[in-house]
Amino acid sequence: MKKHLDRFFKLKENNTSLRIEAAGGVTTFMTMSYIIFLQPAVLSAAGMDNGAVMAATCLSAALATLLMGIIANYPIALAPAVGHNIFFAVIVCGTMGYSWQVALGAVFISGSIFLSLSIAGVWSKLVEAVPDSLKYGIAVGIGLLISLVGLEYGGLVVDTPDVLVGLGDLTDKAVLLSLFGVLSIAVLMALKVSGAMLIGILMTAFAGIPLGVVKYQGIVSSPPSINPTLFKLDILGAFNTGLITVVFVFFFLDLFDTIGTLIGISGQAGFLKNGKLPRANKAMFSDAVGTVSGALLGTSTVTSYIESASGISQGSRTGLSNVFTSLLFIVALFFSPLARMIGGEYISGGVLMRPVIAPPLIIVGYLMMKCVKQIKWGDITEGIPAFLTIIIMPLTLSITEGIAFGFIAYSVLKLVSGKGKQVHWLIYLFSVLFIIRYIIS
Repeated sequence: MKKHLDRFFKLKENNTSLRIEAAGGVTTFMTMSYIIFLQPAVLSAAGMDNGAVMAATCLSAALATLLMGIIANYPIALAPAVGHNIFFAVIVCGTMGYSWQVALGAVFISGSIFLSLSIAGVWSKLVEAVPDSLKYGIAVGIGLLISLVGLEYGGLVVDTPDVLVGLGDLTDKAVLLSLFGVLSIAVLMALKVSGAMLIGILMTAFAGIPLGVVKYQGIVSSPPSINPTLFKLDILGAFNTGLITVVFVFFFLDLFDTIGTLIGISGQAGFLKNGKLPRANKAMFSDAVGTVSGALLGTSTVTSYIESASGISQGSRTGLSNVFTSLLFIVALFFSPLARMIGGEYISGGVLMRPVIAPPLIIVGYLMMKCVKQIKWGDITEGIPAFLTIIIMPLTLSITEGIAFGFIAYSVLKLVSGKGKQVHWLIYLFSVLFIIRYIIS
């Protein structure tokens, strides 16, 4: 069995093993397991059945993650995207007044376009067209974004009226638990303990139970029925109501969140070869299938997850890691109380926290910062676009906005400095599209 796995996933070639990939896959699942419970909470606001959305979330994530692992051989997990679900429920179904069935139809159409272009082999060309300075800038920006999310989940950074963000209450037991988790993982990493991230997560979870921050809710439960949302999308309704703009937004967000995540995580893991990402089209294909299948099952846009960086930090380098993550999404249907304990929320002083998954997210930001040394800071036409990409991502909580600012700045600075020929025409094209998006939005 080991020989077959080694041959198929090229474990030795990637300097990894079955044990390392398993630990990485479990770590990735734990850091992104919150989506299993966040997604139903968000989409239920649009009138969707809570249990059915949870089932659809687990199944679509399992399928897309497995495809990414087997087809593209990358340890990058996928699930319904945070942010996209808000746009789906609050904007399309809430503000615009469309039914969730029609909204799912729009997601299906955007995913089908994405799938067609991935089959045509378009995406690898776009990844190759992105200059190295922006590739590494995207990686660093995503790292800071991940850390900021982790700091917020840990209650270490909170909203303040005067300066937008400020330091949280360091005496709060949930905040102290998060700090304990960060310190535990850091110490284990310093001691070069294998599986430091996973061990740290488990230590934090168990330490939180006697504090009352982490609630033990049992282990096994029956999986919820998916029937209320299965194949309930309204594709014709999406066409008839003229949701062209909505389809475009779903497509646009999925495209650049996925490309940004792929480039960022690949930069951290060393997957980029001479600025190119091997098997990029296969990776994008997996993403597209995830979105299409998610719409059929009953959930919003599926995309690659930046939390995969936590598994990669444990040594994951192949798609075998995704096999374990995928299986855990299926298992979560039966062990939802356990997954709820790891990714559970805790509210203190009006601040919503996820103290168990906050520590690994904070540490991942540190690990991704190493890419900053690859940026040509001495060249203003390279350094400023990279800087804008890095700073905009965490401050807007959006990968897409960071890429937009980077693309536009790169195109403008290269043109005015007489270096316009160094820019690939696709960068110019998307820069114009980004500008048009800002004008009409």
